Amino acid sequence: MVQSTPSTPRHAVAVIGGACAGAEAAEILAKAGVTAVVFDQNARPFGKIEDGLPRWHARQRSQEYVRIGGKLSSDGVMFVPNTTIGKDVTFEDLREWGFSAIVLACGAWRDRALQADGAAEAVGKGLVYQNPFIYWFNHHEEQSFGGEPLNPVDGALIVGGGLASIDVVKAVMLETVAAKLRERGHEIDVVHMEHKGIARILDGLGLTLADLGLKGCTLLYRRSARDMPLAQFKPGADDVSKEKTRAVREKLMNLTMAKFLCSFSQNTLPKRIVCDDDGNVTGLEVIKTRIEGRKVIELEGTEEVLPTTQIFSSIGSVPELIGGLPTDGDFYDYDDWSLGRVKDMPEVFGVGNVVTGQGNISISRKHARKVTDVVIHEYLGLADEPLDRPEGVMGAAESAGAEVAEAVQGHIAGMDPLSVDALAALVAKTEARQGEVGYEGDFAAWIEKVTPADRV
Repeated sequence: MVQSTPSTPRHAVAVIGGACAGAEAAEILAKAGVTAVVFDQNARPFGKIEDGLPRWHARQRSQEYVRIGGKLSSDGVMFVPNTTIGKDVTFEDLREWGFSAIVLACGAWRDRALQADGAAEAVGKGLVYQNPFIYWFNHHEEQSFGGEPLNPVDGALIVGGGLASIDVVKAVMLETVAAKLRERGHEIDVVHMEHKGIARILDGLGLTLADLGLKGCTLLYRRSARDMPLAQFKPGADDVSKEKTRAVREKLMNLTMAKFLCSFSQNTLPKRIVCDDDGNVTGLEVIKTRIEGRKVIELEGTEEVLPTTQIFSSIGSVPELIGGLPTDGDFYDYDDWSLGRVKDMPEVFGVGNVVTGQGNISISRKHARKVTDVVIHEYLGLADEPLDRPEGVMGAAESAGAEVAEAVQGHIAGMDPLSVDALAALVAKTEARQGEVGYEGDFAAWIEKVTPADRV
C-alpha cells in the first residue's frame, strides 16, 4: 500500500483486475520499485475464485483469498475497488493518467453465445448461461443476495464439454437432489454432498434418483468423451501419449456420471431451441455428428427434439471488451498472443483469460494449457477427498502474472521513469477514485467492511 507519493522518480503501472494473475503481477512490480495501481470492478478482488469457482471448493477459495489479499496489501500497491475500466474510468482517461504500462488481467466474464436458432430470444425463458448460473449457485443462499433466481430443474440439458460444463452439471444435480431430499426431511448441505458424491449419499439413505422422482440432467457434447478438453496433450506428445490422454478424458466423464448420476450424450450438436407460444423453452432440437479430423460433420436424418424446460449453455467465455482497445471479433487484437501485447499499444499487456478466453478455473500452467491429471481429478470432485492445496491451485494464473510482470519490466526498462510531479498527479487521481468508492487505503479493513457476514 502506498503511504505517500514517492519522493524520487519511478514508474507506475495500472493493473486491471485484482485476482490471481493481477495480484501476482502487481506484487512483483511493486517489489521492483514500481507503483502498481490495481483496479477491480468488484468490491472484493477475487474474480472467478469467488464467483466462478463453485462453492464446494470453500477451503481452497479461502486460501486463495488470503494469497491475493497478501499481495494487494504489499507496499507499493494501491487498490481501487468498484471501478470498471471503460465505464467508471474510460480507457483513454486511464492512459492519460500517465501510466508507464497497463496490464489487462480482467478475465473472461461474457458467455459465448449458444449457436442454436432461437437462443437469443430464449434467454430468461429457459435458457441459462454458465457465468450467471455459477454466480447464483455460489451466492443465492446468502442473505444479501438479490439477484435473479436461477433454480435448476430436473431434466435440464447442459451444452458444453469442458471443465466448466462439468461444474454446471454437478451444480444442477446437487441442487435438484438436495431439494428433493429436503422434501423428505433430509437436510444435506450441497458442499458435503459434492465431497461424498450423490451416489454415495443416496445409497446411504437407501434411495435412488427414481425414488426421488428425478431423472437427472444430461450433458451434450458435439464430439466424443475422448475429445473432451478435460485433460490436455503434453507438449510434443506422440500417438501413444495422446491415446493415454484420450483414455483419461473418457475415464473422467465416466466417473462424473457414476458419482453425480448425470447422463451424457456425445456427438450431439444443438440446432434449434423449441419454445411454446409464450416463448418458454420446451425442448432442444439436436443432430448427431461424426468427427473427421478436427471437423464436426452433421449427420442428416438424425435430427430429434429432446424435451426439456431448461437449457444451460456452457461453451466458454470471452472478455468483456473495453472501449478504446482494438478488437478482433470477441477478443482483443494482439500482436503477440503469448504475452498479450495489444496491437499498436506497446504499453498494454494482457494476461490470463482476457487473452485466452478460457472462462474456467482450470488447474494448470501457463494459459491453462498443460493440465495435470491428478489435480484435474481432484478439481472435478472425483477423488475421495476435497481439493486442499495450501500452495494454491491457481499456479497457472500466478505464473502468467509473473511472466507479464517480467515483460512489463522489460518494456519500461528503457523508458524514463515518471517525474515526482507526474507521479504525484497520478497518485492524486488514484486516491480521488478511492475516495469516490469509500476505500480508505487499508485493504484488510475494506474486505472486512464489504464482506457479508455469511459470505464464504
